Amino acid sequence: FQLVESGGGLVQPGGSLELSCAASGFSLQHYAIGWFRQAPGKERERISCIDSGDRNRNYADSVKGRFTISRDDAKNTVYLQMNGLKPEDTAVYYCATRPLCDGGPAEFRDWGQGTQVTVSS
Repeated sequence: FQLVESGGGLVQPGGSLELSCAASGFSLQHYAIGWFRQAPGKERERISCIDSGDRNRNYADSVKGRFTISRDDAKNTVYLQMNGLKPEDTAVYYCATRPLCDGGPAEFRDWGQGTQVTVSS
């Protein structure tokens, strides 16, 4: 089982990016998917999660109102639309699975390799 993140890059403050989290070898349909980020020297932070069936989405306060999580089970992919990006959003972004949207990073599994997001002018 493997998750592959993509869509990162360099963007100016105020810009937007859409990250994708695609599954390889299994179906995401029955899993909650969490998005996390880790900046240099900081702990991995959970920023958003969407449960199976898209009945519940949640966000960290640091991204609420700017980021939107969604899923397309037909494409076996979860997305993170990031608008109004700030320099403090600079980090490596990861996705991971869990049966429900509860718990912190240690409770999630099937981590991808991450995608770098850099917000800078």
